[in-house]
Amino acid sequence: MTFFHVADLPSVEMLPGVIRRAVWLDNVMVTFFEFEPNTVVPTHDHPHEQITYVVEGEMEFTLGEETRRLRAGEGVCIPPNTPHGARILDRRTFVLDAWHPPREDYK
Repeated sequence: MTFFHVADLPSVEMLPGVIRRAVWLDNVMVTFFEFEPNTVVPTHDHPHEQITYVVEGEMEFTLGEETRRLRAGEGVCIPPNTPHGARILDRRTFVLDAWHPPREDYK
């Protein structure tokens, strides 16, 4: 895949109210998430490096022991194996995540 349009990428409903689309190369992956209001992403961790960027909307994001409100234009860098989770606030939220290495379970 070289050129793409996000709306044309296959979508997966990961959790109720959470839609994921993905593109990837050998060493990097980008995912596009759509979250319905009041959705919760439970605390979890993984061996991948992750950068999360809020495109539209807002969420409370917990990284380790720290929780912050992230709004459009803000993001967070998540080291491997670091517990993190999120709670979407009262409006639909769009997020872009970058991954290294690509997540096989998201392909």
